[in-house]
Amino acid sequence: MSEVIQAANAPRPVGTYPHARRVGDLLFLSGIGPRDPATNEIAGNEYFADGRVRKYDIAAQTRAVFANVRAVLEDSGARWEDLVDVTVYLTDMARDFKAYNAVWGEYFPHIDSAPCRTTLGITALPTPIAIELKCTAVIRSGTGKE
Repeated sequence: MSEVIQAANAPRPVGTYPHARRVGDLLFLSGIGPRDPATNEIAGNEYFADGRVRKYDIAAQTRAVFANVRAVLEDSGARWEDLVDVTVYLTDMARDFKAYNAVWGEYFPHIDSAPCRTTLGITALPTPIAIELKCTAVIRSGTGKE
């Protein structure tokens, strides 16, 4: 049996899927991007008049996506420290890895408390974002919804 999580403090999903699903003590987050929960704007994006992305700020998008992951975790009864595995999707690995990795180091400064991580370079995401995270967390007894 699993519990579906729709996080009130995170951006709406761009499709018909939940923000997360809890199975026992495991929490599986759907792909989370850097959209603002209140405005739906994408952090760090600047656009041409026709709506195409002119430029973006990967550090701003990374911080925004981390904030959205934290919101889903907290609305699910988990904490940032409960993350155990993160898959990161970047649309421009060569351009963005260094800056994204620096922000990662701000949020996870110690290897002994950082989750496992895989970073993949991909050609596109379904909205004009440059980064998306797919996360798994463990909700420890006494720290979340029981």
